[in-house]
Amino acid sequence: MNFQQLRSIREAARRNFNLTEVANALFTSQPGVSRQIRELEDELGVVIFERNGKRLTGLTDPGKGILKIIDRLLVEAENLQQASQEYTGQNSGTLTIAATHTQARYALPKVVQSFRAAFPEVRIALQQSSPEHIAEWVLSGKADVGIATEGLSQFPDLVSFPCYRWSHLIVVPDGHPLLARTNIRLEDLAEFPLITYDVGFTGRGHLDDAFARAGVRPDIVLTAMDSDVIKQYVSLGLGVGIVASMAFDHGRDKGLRAVEASHLFAANTTRLAVRRGAYLRTYAQEFILQFAPELRRSDIEVALAGPEAA
Repeated sequence: MNFQQLRSIREAARRNFNLTEVANALFTSQPGVSRQIRELEDELGVVIFERNGKRLTGLTDPGKGILKIIDRLLVEAENLQQASQEYTGQNSGTLTIAATHTQARYALPKVVQSFRAAFPEVRIALQQSSPEHIAEWVLSGKADVGIATEGLSQFPDLVSFPCYRWSHLIVVPDGHPLLARTNIRLEDLAEFPLITYDVGFTGRGHLDDAFARAGVRPDIVLTAMDSDVIKQYVSLGLGVGIVASMAFDHGRDKGLRAVEASHLFAANTTRLAVRRGAYLRTYAQEFILQFAPELRRSDIEVALAGPEAA
């Protein structure tokens, strides 16, 4: 038994049994992946995957149990490597952070600046994507931490920590009719074309829920992942924007006005996630504590250990 066999099993399960994708992820060939899987099945004397001809279609019941053990083995192997690096070079390495654009653009800069001052020998790799991809990267070990508002708490193999709460703002050009109204209602917003985030990004679910509960149908004419893109199209007069409060700067966003919307939409919580059972280097823990200062180091350690350690 070897680690390449274990990785082949894990990736096959993660990639919906598509061996071409598994081969690409492991930088090998599809026949090589098939051979690794078959050799481990032969060694264990257990059929791990259901098959239709040569195609994998699912996990057998024994395979489901074996996959859990393989996951633990690979996590511990990665932890061993992280621990060895911790003891040989405690303050150097690479911290990979996966975040949505809004978090990377508005929430992270001051934290990264402070972190770099404390750990000048640690390189930071910042990756931006959707919450779903962020979760996948953390689960696969491609990222050490993930930061997003939506979705991270839905993955049982991730430990996610609440970091801070924020609300949405309405953004309009100078002179817009909404500026003359007080106590703006959802019905008022529905009179205008709206520009906001894609589904699954930056609290969009709370916007949709609010309109649905009120029985109001909004006219959302343009969506984007990027707050700056939303504001740009608002400035062109294409619609009324709804953005994260942190994304508006009264000094920088010339020609635009922000209108309070916390009474219209539920508050949002940004979360930071790490893989359950992962070994976090000292500098990774310190980054988490700087991003979420209300946490304690013991909170992180207990959460990573899981209920088994309680």
